[in-house]
Order: sequence, then C-alpha cells, then structure tokens
Amino acid sequence: MSDLKKILLVDDEQDSIEFCEAMLSAIGKFNIQSANNGIAGLQQALSFQPDLIVLDIQMPGMNGFQVFKELKKEAITSNIPVIMLTGIATTTGLRYDAKDMGVTLGAEPEAYIDKPVDPETFQKTVSKLLGI
Repeated sequence: MSDLKKILLVDDEQDSIEFCEAMLSAIGKFNIQSANNGIAGLQQALSFQPDLIVLDIQMPGMNGFQVFKELKKEAITSNIPVIMLTGIATTTGLRYDAKDMGVTLGAEPEAYIDKPVDPETFQKTVSKLLGI
C-alpha cells in the first residue's frame, strides 16, 4: 500500500484541476484523484478518504458550499482539511472568506484561496496542511 498523501481535487473546470496537479507535482508526489462536480466529489471523498480536499465553490448542481457542509456532517470526512479554491470574488464581485463560511455553514475550511491562484501560496498552504 502506498504511503503517498492522498489529495482530492473537486472542480468543474479541467484547466483548474490540471493547474493544481502541476502545482502539486512541484512540491512532491501525491496520490491525486479528481472530480468534476460536487456530487462526484462528495462520493469520492467518502470512498477515497483523502488527506486533503481542494474544493471549488462555483459548480453546477451541488456547489462547494453544499459539498463542504456535507463533508463536515459525515464522521469519515469531517476531519479532512479543506482548501476552498474559488473565483467567486472575480466572477461575482462578492468577497467571501473562511470566517464567512464559519458563520454561514457552522464550520470554517482550513484555507480559502481566491482564483487566480498564486502558486506559491497554494503550495505553502498544501505543505502546511499535510505537514510536509
């Protein structure tokens, strides 16, 4: 069995998933899975049991806020660190952060990073959350 850290990327934009994979490959080797919508992401989180989830907010069907809320309800996924990675500020003009999520959803993600993503910020955040 592999001792690689497991990361789940959930984003409806394939370019964003590929960008995250490239940023991750620059800091280490990981067992990475991806999902292109919230429902699939939630299902994969339950079965894959990743060490870290990178979650987009704006997705069709089940958005990232809804996925996050469900992740925190499930015992098997409630303690998995989550990085919210989103372009919501760019597309809507609304500023939102982890503290806002805590107020709205009752739990804060471990990190909240706006798109366009600064690679160094992303890599440092991942390294910190995974303890690498």
